[in-house]
Amino acid sequence: MVRGLDHIVHAVRDLDAAAGLYRRLGFMVGARNSHPRGWGTQNHIVQLPGVFIELLAVADANAIAPHSPRHFSFGAFNHNFLMREQGLSMLVLSGRGAPDVDEFRKEGIGDFELYDFEREGKRPDGTPVKVAFSLAFASDPRAPDIGFFTCQQHHPENFWNPAFQKHANSVEGVAGVVVAADRPQQHRKFLETFVGASAAAHDEGFAIATPHGAIDVVTPAAFLQRFGVTAPSVVGGARLAALRLAVAHPSRLQAAPELAGLAGLYARNAAVIGSEDAMGAILAFEPAAPKAR
Repeated sequence: MVRGLDHIVHAVRDLDAAAGLYRRLGFMVGARNSHPRGWGTQNHIVQLPGVFIELLAVADANAIAPHSPRHFSFGAFNHNFLMREQGLSMLVLSGRGAPDVDEFRKEGIGDFELYDFEREGKRPDGTPVKVAFSLAFASDPRAPDIGFFTCQQHHPENFWNPAFQKHANSVEGVAGVVVAADRPQQHRKFLETFVGASAAAHDEGFAIATPHGAIDVVTPAAFLQRFGVTAPSVVGGARLAALRLAVAHPSRLQAAPELAGLAGLYARNAAVIGSEDAMGAILAFEPAAPKAR
């Protein structure tokens, strides 16, 4: 089974400011949600078809449960990340729950217990609904600053909603994510196992296609050449550096940063917003691929 991108966590210190940034960039941003006890975090969701961006902040550091043997603490990971900096902290794929836990343990990329939780969501009219998830965590020792897990949704009909996926900027999906690494090939085996698909090598590193966007792993030098901005420091290991957003109407590419009051730059047919303006993340708005006929 090839696992597609499910969501990307953008960890920030000021959740209201992050929601405001994404709204100025032309996104519809969902209501503020609270996570389970032991996490100490809250979020806003930006939905796209089949994948979403999770804007996340720590709301109560004292409530966070620590890491323990076979227990990956979502709250502790993001709290530690935010103690250092803001940015893209976690790469999440669609999952199957317990079978993923068994596979990751067998393949040697994770020995964590399955984590089940549920919370209340809201429909566009404000009606409360239940959403529930099962998380299976994995770990790449050469990328300690990236959190990896799969997410199985038990009530997808209560979570996904086309009304939340229509954005003024015409972004219609996630084209992919970009990981920066000194030695991309060191991460190939882990990511192939995590995704369940083979990588294709290219001059800058390698890429893995998923049902909802690609995962590219490139060197910092190649990242700079491609996007015109510097990748996050990889001194401590590989970093989740950029989010590529597919724009249906190319005429709105350059307008995205301008409407948000940001400078931005234009690189390789993409409007790029650097980490200084995007709260530690690098956002690349690029033309959506032509639809097959």
